[in-house]
Amino acid sequence: MKSKPKAWAPATLSEYDGVRFLHLDSIWVQGAMRIRKPDQLELEYVQRMCAWMLWCDEAALGQGHGVQLGLGAAALTRFTHGALKMRTTAVELNPQVIAACRQWFRLPADDARLTVLNQDAEVWVNDDANLQTVDVLNVDLYDHEAAGPVLDDDAFYAACRGVLAHGGLMTVNLFGRSASFARSALRIARAFGSDQVWSLTPTKEGNTVVVAARGVQVPHREVLEQRAATIESRFKLPARQWLRLVKPLPTSILQAL
Repeated sequence: MKSKPKAWAPATLSEYDGVRFLHLDSIWVQGAMRIRKPDQLELEYVQRMCAWMLWCDEAALGQGHGVQLGLGAAALTRFTHGALKMRTTAVELNPQVIAACRQWFRLPADDARLTVLNQDAEVWVNDDANLQTVDVLNVDLYDHEAAGPVLDDDAFYAACRGVLAHGGLMTVNLFGRSASFARSALRIARAFGSDQVWSLTPTKEGNTVVVAARGVQVPHREVLEQRAATIESRFKLPARQWLRLVKPLPTSILQAL
């Protein structure tokens, strides 16, 4: 007897003050796009998911392979593919999200630089074919209830490090004011090493972006400041503010390693 097909949370949208929002059968926002400025990163935490650029040499910016685990409203995918001109892969489990992004959120069709996969992110990061093939990995994996990351254990973060090339960078969206943040950050630090993990202070909504690197040499402050100025000039993102918000992991987490 055939098993019943999985019932996916339906993708719905709302609009307010010129912004279109993606929902998954709940009030929680899964992503957003300003209708008249679709290339603009609308949500603050999504902007901060680009903070990896501070640790990236300017000559390498836009080079290599960018991957998003969790499509959301395709904002990061559009940015990586469109603004950065990187080879881009998005991995999304819910086919309704992919369809919604193509219909309502300006996600372009696949091309030579863009591949959108209807696949489980855990399967993707554990596929040996993807080992050390990724230069930038954005992880934003929440279900329709948005209660916490759906993939968040030691094995998952170890696999995320495994797909990164040497010098690769990962950003993860966590809830910084939740008790789960310390557990998640500790797991990331175990996988990457405490000297390769940083966090930004939480947004007003509580989202905390963690940046983790594989074999990155931390630049001097002057270099980071110059990179931040370049990012602001080229991409109109508040990178100098990000730099003020970056901090090492809390001592309580480091002591638990």
